[in-house]
Amino acid sequence: MQVNLADLNAFVAVARAKGFRDGARASGASPSGLSEAVRRLETQLGVRLLHRTTRSVVPTEAGERLLARLAPALGEVEAALDVVNAFRDRPAGTLRLNVPVSAARLVLPSIVPRFLEAYPEVRLEVIAEESFVDVLAAGCDAGIRYDERLEQDMIAVPIGPRVQRMATAAAPAYLDRHDRPTHPRELLAHACLLGRFPSGAMSTWEFELGGEVVRVDPTGPLLVQIGGATDLIVDAAIAGTGIVHIFEDWLRPHFERGTLEPILEPWWRPFSGPFLYYSGRRLVPAPLRAFIDFIKIYGSR
Repeated sequence: MQVNLADLNAFVAVARAKGFRDGARASGASPSGLSEAVRRLETQLGVRLLHRTTRSVVPTEAGERLLARLAPALGEVEAALDVVNAFRDRPAGTLRLNVPVSAARLVLPSIVPRFLEAYPEVRLEVIAEESFVDVLAAGCDAGIRYDERLEQDMIAVPIGPRVQRMATAAAPAYLDRHDRPTHPRELLAHACLLGRFPSGAMSTWEFELGGEVVRVDPTGPLLVQIGGATDLIVDAAIAGTGIVHIFEDWLRPHFERGTLEPILEPWWRPFSGPFLYYSGRRLVPAPLRAFIDFIKIYGSR
């Protein structure tokens, strides 16, 4: 059976984006064009690939199985076509990155504009989420994660700050009302603003001073999913609702403005910065190779 490669790409774009409009935005096609391509593919295969409702588009069981086999295969096709990039003066094509929200906010802004200026023929797609995914199965070329979450058979390249800290802070008005903690365990008596990972695991607050490590599981009036809702706990802390524990770089602008006050700073525990990771099992596409070379020079500090 001969199937149009463009129709297969259209199906993959819609299935990954879970919608024709988002799939069109990611692929550069039109929603109506994608819809027609998927309908044509379903007719040719004789099976429905997508469940369509007014609110969502999700793969059927047949669609899921096709997507699982098709995505890596299309990735290999892209890699094969990328060979011609070696004969160009400058790399061209799409680079897809899967990154945590913290990296999208704290690491990439100092890198992406300069990279795109240096490589104007590269189109960068960034998917920000907290779930640790198989970047190849997700249709991405590389991801950014921290070392404890890197998979085997992945090549890791440092990106961004090499040492980071989690900072603890609250609004001055809150601390004036409730006193300033001098030891991490005193946080158990405070209103703390908490985060939970998409997996359901809670974010543990860890501190260290003079070889003493203290892990605290505080409680509080606000719990958000880490990622897109993280700004909410920062805003709530600024409003005086409670104490927040998050990346120091995330809070630094608020320290400088005086809207948040650092607490327990001697206890802030340093940890290793993030890495760009990608599979060593396939040829590196030219846009990713250019990005790797770029961050080796400009992208870590």
